[in-house]
Amino acid sequence: IIRKYLDERRNHRTRLVTKDGRCNIEYGNVKYSKHFAFLADFWTTLVEARWRFVFFNFTATHTLTWFIFGLLWYWIVRNNGDLTWQNPSPDHTPCVWGVAGLTTAYLYSLETQTTIGYGVRALTPHCPGAVALVTIQSVLGAIINCFMCGLIMAKISLPKKRAKTISFSPMAVISPRNDYLCLSIRVANLRKSLMIGSQIYGKLLRTTTTQDGETIIMDQVNIDFTVDAGKDNLFFICPLTLHHIIDKSSPFFEVAVDTLHNQDFELVVFLDGTAESTSASCQVRTSYIPREIMWGYSFLPVISRSRDNKYRVDFSNFSKVVPVATAHCAYCFHNIKGHHHHSREGQDNPGFEVIEITESQDATKM
Repeated sequence: IIRKYLDERRNHRTRLVTKDGRCNIEYGNVKYSKHFAFLADFWTTLVEARWRFVFFNFTATHTLTWFIFGLLWYWIVRNNGDLTWQNPSPDHTPCVWGVAGLTTAYLYSLETQTTIGYGVRALTPHCPGAVALVTIQSVLGAIINCFMCGLIMAKISLPKKRAKTISFSPMAVISPRNDYLCLSIRVANLRKSLMIGSQIYGKLLRTTTTQDGETIIMDQVNIDFTVDAGKDNLFFICPLTLHHIIDKSSPFFEVAVDTLHNQDFELVVFLDGTAESTSASCQVRTSYIPREIMWGYSFLPVISRSRDNKYRVDFSNFSKVVPVATAHCAYCFHNIKGHHHHSREGQDNPGFEVIEITESQDATKM
């Protein structure tokens, strides 16, 4: 049990991209002067901040400006002799009615900036400084409100939120398809609104050593994925099964069924597109490590036509696979006819289900 736990921890640490698309990387030894770059690009810094910091900044900004302007209002009425302890005469004309101390000055500042106007405290036209101050505070308060509302709207409409409704299959499979040995994954758009101009591609990350003896920790190799209609501008209206052809140019060509899980690599898959409803570009990421690739399995179909002549997407089959006759390795597939490896051992992996259907006995849930 301990060994299994340590293996899972090691796999979690070495994964660059998590299954939900987050990058597992940290930066160290950054010069102090570089931190000012985040202040120069303060808008991006605030948009990417956590919600608790946004709410804290929202509350602190308004409270601080109310208090500062409250001090200015207190200074004005004090200079005019309006305070209670200054004992103004009965015929004295104050700058602000109802402001007789620091607390009432703060309340008047709050009411001015938020345009509440209870009617108890009101400005008189006898103090030019007070008229100028109420103008400045009103303009500054409007700017702060616009900025904070824009910040909250920007965080709510971040494209990464749209990416949460795009799901990849938890496992990848390797099986023959159309006379090719293919590595296949499945991706689904859970919303009915389309992703315009969708493109999908992959990067294989592994540690390599050059002929000069240099070790490259994160060597990146391009992995092309295609569907029946090609690899560009996918018609992403229903779940798609994406295929990478394992030929002599593929980095998976030398991998066999008995050596796959001993490999040290990470396959990162990217899907770029533009949301139809918001016109915002977004990228969805996931990754697969060797133990998440099943050799000799194929995905079950998810699209069918109902009796009322409508297309039906059955998400209960989205992550289910069935064993198929598959060559022991890519070299065997291309050079040795009839050399097959047929796995009957299923693996249970939690998928998501929307509808219950009758399963075949050979079906395996991922």
